[in-house]
Amino acid sequence: MTAFVSFTAVLTSRRVFVRCLLAVSIFGHVAALAQESEPIEISARDPGGHGLLCRQQGKTILMVAGTPEQMGTAHGVLLRKKARLLVERVLYLVGGADSIHSGAWFLDRMREIEKRTLPHIPKRFLAECDALSAAGGGSTQEGRYANLFPERFHCSGVAVRGKATADGTVVHARVLDYMRDINLQGAAVLIVFMPEGRHRWLSQGYAGFIGTVTAMNEKGLAVGEMGGRGEGDWDGLPMSFLLRDIMERASTVEEALEILRTSPRTCEYFYVLSDKSRAMAAVHAFGRKLTVLRPGQQHELLPPVPEDAVFVSGGNRAQVLGRRLHEHYGKIDIRTMIEIIKRPVAMRSNLHDAVFAPETLDIWFADAGRHTPACDEPYAHCNLKFLIEFYEKATASRPEN
Repeated sequence: MTAFVSFTAVLTSRRVFVRCLLAVSIFGHVAALAQESEPIEISARDPGGHGLLCRQQGKTILMVAGTPEQMGTAHGVLLRKKARLLVERVLYLVGGADSIHSGAWFLDRMREIEKRTLPHIPKRFLAECDALSAAGGGSTQEGRYANLFPERFHCSGVAVRGKATADGTVVHARVLDYMRDINLQGAAVLIVFMPEGRHRWLSQGYAGFIGTVTAMNEKGLAVGEMGGRGEGDWDGLPMSFLLRDIMERASTVEEALEILRTSPRTCEYFYVLSDKSRAMAAVHAFGRKLTVLRPGQQHELLPPVPEDAVFVSGGNRAQVLGRRLHEHYGKIDIRTMIEIIKRPVAMRSNLHDAVFAPETLDIWFADAGRHTPACDEPYAHCNLKFLIEFYEKATASRPEN
């Protein structure tokens, strides 16, 4: 039975330079954009045999495989300059501005976050992060702080399915509005993680960042997150590592929900989950409480929405998004969805957009330009299954060192 879910919360505003994010999941026709991708070019190989750096359609793609230490080392070796850009931008540029604005030294706050989250972070993530820093020439402290940085800042999101679309295939779209003006997009990388003994997955992310906020795994599970209130509630597993853990261990929405229920969490976050079976859930996690909204539930804080959708948003963005969904109801496909999430649904700070097709493991994605939001930039297309097979073939004939 098809249905619609809406879900939102009133968010507490804290930082002018940090904007909100939007996550959308929708079921629709994907064939219109499923064009043959141009060949992948290998730019560099990890000397240790555990990574490839590639280019396709103007995008940087990193593929890493093996143990945490092996993946981290390959990441640091192949993306040394871009990883350094991430550290400089988020720790020193934004951190400096935050110190002036708040009157509290930014790195002291990051030190507190590290201390309070450390007991909850799986050792495999710390090992990978530290290996990345060592191989990339940075300090362990900088590498960890750059990965814990999302715990300081938060925002909003949305999802839809079924009768709203042109057919029943699964599509999960996600829009991230976050600090475009500091050129974080200069470190943008599509990363394919292939950890030993765990699910393989991809993240639309950034060099030097081993967690995720936008991801899909080989089992056809996709996720996006939206931040809310609760700064200072750091006694738990950091959100970006929590989502990575879900990608590596869960195959379905229900398995992902169980990890969310049983993991110690930080701050307030909203999550949108979908999988290849067309299951979907909107989640509000705040403190020790986890609220899961299933298809069929409405929420008084959102405008009227059509059947077969889930969304978490606020203000004028929610009004425009709801109106566009109504206007295109029954005809939504990938191209239409890309138009629906353009401004003003996306904000001027729109850093990246991703549209997932979990049933086929396809992703269409766009990153912000130097002076333009991601929604105004061309979309590239990749397929996770193809990328995994490409890596295996490209490394099969090269013995490990």
